[in-house]
Amino acid sequence: MQYHSMEKSKQHARSDTQEYYENITKHKSYTMAKVVSVVSYLTLIGWLIAMALYGKHKSDFASFHLRQSLGLIITGALLAFIPLIGWLMDVGVCLAWLFALYHAAQGNQQKVPFLGELYQEHLDFIK
Repeated sequence: MQYHSMEKSKQHARSDTQEYYENITKHKSYTMAKVVSVVSYLTLIGWLIAMALYGKHKSDFASFHLRQSLGLIITGALLAFIPLIGWLMDVGVCLAWLFALYHAAQGNQQKVPFLGELYQEHLDFIK
């Protein structure tokens, strides 16, 4: 009878240890997803670096923010070609960029106003 309780005790200790390491792994992957997400908002070069990091650390959170940041980069670049009106609208893109960067750093999947849904639908090649 004592042997049976020792086996249960060992199994319980193994499951606790396994759970501990699974939690650490989840935390590390979540932290890396946040890093990828925040870096993706730091210019086009930051987005390229984030894409390279994303290849090793895929997550829904990171892919969401990669799509949002690429959409903002494309929108800002296209508006830059339109004199005056486009330049004024780029101020709105900068505000949306700050909004998205804040939410990426906080760990939220918040779409940017107005165009966030469009970015998620049409930039779906980032999975």
